[in-house]
This record gives sequence, structure tokens and C-alpha cells, in this order.
Amino acid sequence: MTFASIPPMRRRSRSVSAEVAAHLEKLIISGELRAGDRLPPERELAANMNISRSSLREAMFELESKKLVERRQGRGSTVADISPGASQLHGNLADLDIELGYATELRDLVEPRIAELAALRAVDSNLLSLDEVLARSHETLPAEESMRLDLEFHTLLAHAAQNPLLVTLCTMTNEWTRRTRVLSHRTALGRRISIQGHESIYRAVSEHDGPAAATAMEQHLREVRQISTPNS
Repeated sequence: MTFASIPPMRRRSRSVSAEVAAHLEKLIISGELRAGDRLPPERELAANMNISRSSLREAMFELESKKLVERRQGRGSTVADISPGASQLHGNLADLDIELGYATELRDLVEPRIAELAALRAVDSNLLSLDEVLARSHETLPAEESMRLDLEFHTLLAHAAQNPLLVTLCTMTNEWTRRTRVLSHRTALGRRISIQGHESIYRAVSEHDGPAAATAMEQHLREVRQISTPNS
């Protein structure tokens, strides 16, 4: 029987179970672990990650509650597929020819609410994942890598809101607004403004301040829209 390969985990100062949950969640969100992949048995996975089985068990319970893994007695754990509702929505939206203005308007409506819900619902593993993305973000990065981290931050934020339909909407708006996001990362100034916006959002989310998170996202979207205007 073939099990998914789990890359090493960088250890930090938060609780071990939160670190493990954040590590595995990132692998799932990034696609390194795909739907249907079987995770190694608990004893083997804990040994490979150099953690206790109790810490691993806590992390797996959290991932199960987020519907990222499925755990069955006697069959181990597998990476879950997105919910049928989200899958159908994603398929329907992917077929649409969306005008950029509509996508931008949808983003303005949806992403502040995502940030607000993330502030109310985020757990330690979500905060750890967001913090890790911010730690890798810098204005000196190449534009392509800076934009990749930008998309990763917003996707992780949607996952922190604990609603798979919002994750789907965020994923699609990421795609629909990609060409303007390229413009916002073309200069060091643009990258710095984007990162500063993310830091403000993260600060409000980490303080579990929903209204402040929504306000920070609204300001962030205004600022990146200004620097994404071709003649700006």
C-alpha cells in the first residue's frame, strides 16, 4: 500500500499540535497532498515528524473538523475532496467569462467578510500558517514569487474563515483578478504596499477583531487597486 510522502516540518514556538495542523493544512491547500492521498499510519507519521502520537492525534482531529481529511476506523486518514457544494460551484464559475470589473466588485464584497469571519474563527494553526507566509514576504522578492505569496495569504485567510464555499469564491476571484495583481507586484513599492496590507489584516485576525479585520481588508483592496491601475 502506498502512502503520501510528508516533507519535514519547520518547528516553531507554538503548540506542537497547532504546528502539525498548520504544516499538513498548507500541504493540502498547496496541492502537495491531493484529494484521496492516504496518510501514513499514525505511529509511523508521528515518528517521522518527531512528535508524540497525542500531538498528532490532536492535529488530525482539527483537520477533520475543517473537512480537510477523512478518518475512518481501521482505514487510516485520507486527504478529503472539497465538499460537493463547493465542487459544483467551482465548476459552474469556472465556465463563466467574467469581466474584470465584475470580479473586482465581487472581491470587494466577499473578501472583507472573509477577513471578518477569519478573525472570529481562526485557530492557532491558521494564525501560524498566515504568519509563516508573511515571514517569507518581502518587497525584494521577484514579482512572480511575491504574487504567489499574495495568493497564498488570501487563500489561507479564506480557509481560516472555515467555510468551503468562501474558499471557492476566493480561489475564483484570485484567478479572475490575476492580470491586475501582476501589476500590483511589478514594483518594490507595490509589493511593499501589498505586504503592509496583509500585515494589518493579520494583526486584526490574530487579535480576533472582526470589524478591524474587515476594515483592514477594505483598505488593502483600495490600495492595491490604485497601484494596479496601468497608468498609476
